[in-house]
Amino acid sequence: MMMLCLSGLTLHAQQLTLRLDKAETEVSPMLYGLMTEEINYSYEGGLYTQLVPNPSFTDMFNPRGGRRGGRPNANAPRVTVRPDRWQLSDTLKVRVRQNRQEGINDATPTSLIVNFEQAGLAIVSEGYWGFPIRKSTTFKGALYVKQPTPRNNEDTAPTFLKSLTIALKSADGSTTYAETKVSGFTKEWKKFEYQLTTSATQTDTKDARLFIIADEAGSIEMTRVTLFAPSFKDRKNGLRTDLMEMMAEMRPKFLRFPGGNYLEGNNFANRFDWKQTIGNPDERPGHQSPWGYRSSDGLGLLEFLQWAEDVGGEPVVGVFAGYVLNGDHLDGEFVKPFIQDALDEIEYIMGDAQTTKWGAVRARDGHPAPFPLHYVEIGNEDFFDRSGSYPNRFKMFYEAIKARYPQLQIISTVGYNALKSRAIPNPVVDVIDEHYYRNAFDMYRNAFQYDRYDRNGPKIFCGEWATREGAPTTNMNAALGDAAWMSCMERNSDICIMSCYAPLFVNVEQGAMQWPSDLIGYDVLSSYGSPSYWAQVMFSKYLGDRIVPVEATDIPKQALDRNDEADAVFYTATTDAKTGKIFLKLTNAVGKAQKLNIKLDGVKKVKSKAKKVELKSAHPEDTNSIDNPRNIVPQESTQKVGKQFPITLAPYSITVLVVN
Repeated sequence: MMMLCLSGLTLHAQQLTLRLDKAETEVSPMLYGLMTEEINYSYEGGLYTQLVPNPSFTDMFNPRGGRRGGRPNANAPRVTVRPDRWQLSDTLKVRVRQNRQEGINDATPTSLIVNFEQAGLAIVSEGYWGFPIRKSTTFKGALYVKQPTPRNNEDTAPTFLKSLTIALKSADGSTTYAETKVSGFTKEWKKFEYQLTTSATQTDTKDARLFIIADEAGSIEMTRVTLFAPSFKDRKNGLRTDLMEMMAEMRPKFLRFPGGNYLEGNNFANRFDWKQTIGNPDERPGHQSPWGYRSSDGLGLLEFLQWAEDVGGEPVVGVFAGYVLNGDHLDGEFVKPFIQDALDEIEYIMGDAQTTKWGAVRARDGHPAPFPLHYVEIGNEDFFDRSGSYPNRFKMFYEAIKARYPQLQIISTVGYNALKSRAIPNPVVDVIDEHYYRNAFDMYRNAFQYDRYDRNGPKIFCGEWATREGAPTTNMNAALGDAAWMSCMERNSDICIMSCYAPLFVNVEQGAMQWPSDLIGYDVLSSYGSPSYWAQVMFSKYLGDRIVPVEATDIPKQALDRNDEADAVFYTATTDAKTGKIFLKLTNAVGKAQKLNIKLDGVKKVKSKAKKVELKSAHPEDTNSIDNPRNIVPQESTQKVGKQFPITLAPYSITVLVVN
């Protein structure tokens, strides 16, 4: 029996024939990329190197109940309010009050007034489940301080503090990792910058807190307390080095941002308002993310753009399109301000620094050169908009953007047929964004989905997808499902031109995860890649520029049966037209070895040995973790090859052969 040459699935196959003489279709140069949004503490407590949560004391928690913030209850203990993720070293001798009227600017209207009854008392930041203490590390911090204005002596002392000690200590305060002093406080707000450097003999630990300690009894007012860890490429207001290095290893062609629900927000006030995320981080108000915690917007539009640049990709930007997650939307004349906002955002990204308003703003912010931009997405998952307003909104955005930037490709979040059925008789669609979250078996069942797509229709961007098995990060079974799906996208990259997995990140500490089955896990100190991460690395690293048709022969079955332990092998092949290298990817989804015969048609000669890269495990539920980060990682070896050669695929394995 003969299976169609691009099916990508073989059951009991004896031979795969690579038709290198027919490798004419180009692999999309944008195929594999990254998708990001603020979820699972991806930015705050993750990629963004600012380590102090709630730095301006915006969020408050009342442990005794009652209203949040405000004046203390006369019948309650002396401390009734503690700032969220901050602690008091002594809840009787340290009193605090949130002040919402004397902040440093409109973006930071809140501050904290603290009265210390004696020297040595402190307010303490918990960090995001600790702080990353390593040897010979310099942290750079700042805080705004002033003498508080007395209010009937209810929360201030007759004396004001002259100095504070700032220290990184163990959670119980018994061990000091680094400390410094700040002084010179006046009645006016002043920014004090400081550094904390650990010793050369310090051992790694996350058992750390940031202590702000009174050097004598008295009162003080403070806000915008920050502490930055060292960043990738030493960027100011930068991103975490180990996570950036892991993404760079994936060789992404693009970064899709600001991502899914984070773009829309739960309501209009909490959408991703890009103009509020640029410029001085001290002047960014932040907003509530849709996943239950606050985003400082320290990681804003420019930081996203530099992120893409630093990992070797280009931006794919999603613009807010007038729809929010609670179902509210604007249409018609009311959506026009958001269209102008999108045009301004595009100008900020790619506008000339000398001749455009927003290009000049970008240059002022520190990046004179325009960023490359080829794709703009209108909204996110607007198929959830039950009002049916998206086709009209999309048309308005499409026409306005194309009029000014005809070279840009516009991505729709709603399919072609849905657009056509909703008041747009002849929709013009460049690219459609499709999202798929499935289990491994459903990935296998759909591993030939794009083989069936109309080549004359719009191009496809698989902008969110994942095999959802394992938590907090995926297991080997998920990696096998991912590999089957990537095989489908890769051999069909003439139509599926871009792909990015989601979610990208998860903080693995208890209480940090909102969405299980993620690609990269970390705590404040360490990080690791899931088996799915390593599958992504293998597929993006070993990729040619031409799709090689593959024929599978001797196949007695044509489809997977959920109750049948079928011998399933998924495959894809590409070749590099310049070097002649062949990249054959094979996924064995079952728990027994699979024997195949590989035949290379259309080559004159090949070297006798090929590079072999394997990702495998003994059990499909095996995984990596913060305590065992390299349990499943790719292993390199060699494979004897020729114009025709046998190969045995290990159980539960993903194999890449690089043939010269």
